[in-house]
Amino acid sequence: MGRRKKGEKIDGWINLDKPLELSSTQAMAKVRRALNAQKAGHAGTLDPLASGILPIALGEATKTIPYIQDGMKTYEFTVSWGEQRSTDDSEGDVIASSDVRPSLEQIKGALPAFIGEIEQIPPKFSAIKIDGERAYDLARDGEDFEIKAREVYIGSVELVEAREHEADLVMSCGKGTYVRALARDLALKLGTYGYVSALRRTRVGPFNAQEALTLEKLLAKIEELGDSAATLDALQPLETALDDIPAFAIKEDEAVRIRNGNEITLISKPDFERLAKAGIENEDEALATYKGKALALVYRDGPKLKPFRVFNT
Repeated sequence: MGRRKKGEKIDGWINLDKPLELSSTQAMAKVRRALNAQKAGHAGTLDPLASGILPIALGEATKTIPYIQDGMKTYEFTVSWGEQRSTDDSEGDVIASSDVRPSLEQIKGALPAFIGEIEQIPPKFSAIKIDGERAYDLARDGEDFEIKAREVYIGSVELVEAREHEADLVMSCGKGTYVRALARDLALKLGTYGYVSALRRTRVGPFNAQEALTLEKLLAKIEELGDSAATLDALQPLETALDDIPAFAIKEDEAVRIRNGNEITLISKPDFERLAKAGIENEDEALATYKGKALALVYRDGPKLKPFRVFNT
């Protein structure tokens, strides 16, 4: 007899506005405990010194985390000029300084060089692995090591306000982009040093700040609902992470096969017409649904739909 899992079976996403001074894991754990959920995860780590959008996945939604992590993200941040910090943020030690302070025009002129696909070297205090070790562990131990540059995508970076000693910016970027590295490199391009002194994430894929709940408000709502917490209106369906993946409704007998991890073969003309209408071409991924609910992510191989991630909802 299988061991019964502790907690409630709750599936979906919570659009959390993480507060400062709390790690992503700590924030996720608070939500999980409050909901008494069996399983939880988060999409896209935010440092304790950063606030903002931290999507929390519950139950079967954890299977869709990679789709959120691969999405575009938006950050609002402040760069303080004149100091280089060991961590490229306000937590680190000062390792170099400069009296140079860039003007508004100079900052605006430098930004276009950081838009598009660029090469970026992650900060030494980062989760990048070097020969199996986390870079931040090596850095804390005083080890001498190099991190290779990697290609990242920045959709836009704009100057919001410039003051004598700091500047506020907003950036939209893809997976793996470090705001701290951008601040460091922008300062160097401007002939000075700089680090991130404030950071807030305002968007992760389909999740944005306008619709987010602070941890305080979320916990209050959960406490108010009590045993009915699973009906929380802030709980978004797991399909939220798959909003850019075409959906395909299947029949009952097909749903049984897919649910058991077996492929199905489409043979009727109407089925192929629906595939075409949904824009599902050969070798595409699609979301198989049954009675309006997400059933599985499938891969199209000619007339066959092969499940590679089944949702037990």
